[in-house]
Amino acid sequence: MTAKPQIAAFPKGWIKDLVAPDGLSIYEWIDMAGAMEIPGLEMYNNFRDFKDPTNWPKIRKYVEAAGMTIPMMCCSPDFTIPDPELRQKQVEHEIHSIRMSAELGAKLCRVLSGQRRKDITREQGMGYVVDSIEKCLVEAEKVGVTLVIENHYKDDFWTEPEFAQMMDVFVDLVSRIDSPIFGVQFDPSNAIAAGEDPLELLEKVKHRVISIGASDRYLANGTIEDLRAQEGGTAGYVSFFKHGVIGKGLNDYDAIFTTLKGVGFSGWVSIEDGVDGMEQMIESANFLKRKINEIWA
Repeated sequence: MTAKPQIAAFPKGWIKDLVAPDGLSIYEWIDMAGAMEIPGLEMYNNFRDFKDPTNWPKIRKYVEAAGMTIPMMCCSPDFTIPDPELRQKQVEHEIHSIRMSAELGAKLCRVLSGQRRKDITREQGMGYVVDSIEKCLVEAEKVGVTLVIENHYKDDFWTEPEFAQMMDVFVDLVSRIDSPIFGVQFDPSNAIAAGEDPLELLEKVKHRVISIGASDRYLANGTIEDLRAQEGGTAGYVSFFKHGVIGKGLNDYDAIFTTLKGVGFSGWVSIEDGVDGMEQMIESANFLKRKINEIWA
C-alpha cells in the first residue's frame, strides 16, 4: 500500500511581511500555522530571520517543538543572467540555501530556471540553467538534499515570467538533468497561467514529480489570453489572477491526485494560499486532508 502524501504550508500571503526588516517574525508565523494542524511548514530562503545562520537551529527547534518539521525550502534562483559572474552569484546563493535547508532539516530545496530574458535564445538559456543546476547538485549531494524544479509562473520579485514556464521548455529542461536527487515540484495553477492543461503537463513529468505546490487560482476578470498579454515588464503577479481556496479554483484535484497515486507518489503537498488570511488557508488544509484520505484510501 502506497504511503499517503503529507501536507505542508507556505506563507504566500505573508511573504513580503516576513522578508521586510520590521515585519512579521518567523516565530509568529509558526505560531499562526499551528491552526492548520498539518505536519510541515515550507520556508523561503530570503525570510529576514534566516539572514543570520545562528538562527537556523533555533528556528528548527521552534518548529519541531510545535510538532512540525520543515520539509521544503522555497528558493527563486535566476539562472538565465547572461553575465557569467552575476549568474555565478545566483548559483552561490542557491548553494547557501541548500546548506540552510540541510541545517533546518529540509530534504527538498526548490530551484527555478530564471527569467525569460529577451536578449537570450532558448538554447542559450538552457545551457545557462542546466550548467547552474548541475553545479548546485554537487552541494546538494554532499548534504543530503534533493533539488526540485517547479513549473513556475513568475517570482513575486521578478519583472519577467519564467524561462521554462511553457510546457515544451520545462519538459525539455527536466529531461536534460538526469540525477537521483533532482526532480519536479508540480504546481497545477502555473500550467493554467501558461495557458496550458495541468493534466497534460503532469502526464509528461509524473514519474519525476517529488513534491506538489498546491494552489488553486481563479481569474477575477479577463481571460488567460489577457493574463499572457500583461505578464511581462512589471514585478510580481498580474492582479486579476488570484490565489483562492484550494478545491474552489480551476484545478481538478481528483484527477491530479489520482494520476499521482498511480505512479506511487507519497511526497509533500505544500499549500500555497493565505493571501486573504489564515481562515482560507485552514479551509485549504482541510480540503487537502479530505482529498488525500479519499484518493489514497
